[in-house]
Amino acid sequence: MTVALMWEARASDGRGGDLLAWARAQELPREPLRRETLRAAGDRVLVITWWDAPYDAELPELPEPDGDLVARAVHRWRFESVDAG
Repeated sequence: MTVALMWEARASDGRGGDLLAWARAQELPREPLRRETLRAAGDRVLVITWWDAPYDAELPELPEPDGDLVARAVHRWRFESVDAG
């Protein structure tokens, strides 16, 4: 089974570049099948990691950034692949 972990944060005003750099620099204790980092309007950063694991497996995730870097708590979601193209 493939599990995707999504990590999304909104930077504090004017700190979008800093948050993006921070997220890209974060290392995980083990390598996922794939990792992608995206950015969006509103200084938001999204990191998606894909893992070959059961849905409820303990998987490494990016931590919460320092409080002054983000405007709110990080949002996290977990999905399982049901159809790959």
